[in-house]
Amino acid sequence: MSTPQLDKTYNWDKLEDHWYQHWLDHGYFQADDASSKKSYSIVIPPPNVTGMLTMGHVLNNTIQDILIRKARMDGKNACWIPGTDHASIATETKVVEMLESKGISKDSITRDEFIAHAWDWKEKYGGIIINQLKKLGCSCDWGRERFTMDEGYSRAVSTAFVKLYEKGLIYRGHRLVNWCPVSKSAISDEEVIHKELNGKLWYFRYPITNQD
Repeated sequence: MSTPQLDKTYNWDKLEDHWYQHWLDHGYFQADDASSKKSYSIVIPPPNVTGMLTMGHVLNNTIQDILIRKARMDGKNACWIPGTDHASIATETKVVEMLESKGISKDSITRDEFIAHAWDWKEKYGGIIINQLKKLGCSCDWGRERFTMDEGYSRAVSTAFVKLYEKGLIYRGHRLVNWCPVSKSAISDEEVIHKELNGKLWYFRYPITNQD
């Protein structure tokens, strides 16, 4: 009887897909809500749907995968929750660039039409990102996948802020904001690009009563 021989080269494309699908089919990545085992969970820092994953995402998710697989091997009820983030202004910029490449100006379409294009973008690149994570072998509980604008997710965020407000832990008030003349929207301090300019400093002298 001949002895089976290993291939001289590793056929990762064939074997990795086969075994990953095997893991999915047998539910090896699924956490059990009714389990009495000690829980261990990671909520994936959701990648922005601005495009495809970068090497930074690969490194970050590899580390998370190591931790979650180690927890499973230790007998814990491990749950790695995947998802993607709308990224707001960053995604809007990408959608505007895409429209301009087709000769369409954002100002020439309605708000609803622009939002429809944004959702189309999310469906395209959100799906690509999830498939990339699966191709990496990430052992996420895919049945718990979330998008940061999902109805239930958005409601949970709103509920949390309402409770914080009712407890007096946060307040609502007027504040100076950074206004972007290009996107016509308020942006965070982190998104401001500072630029130094040579200018003039003006002094005003006011008369003061009984100044002596």
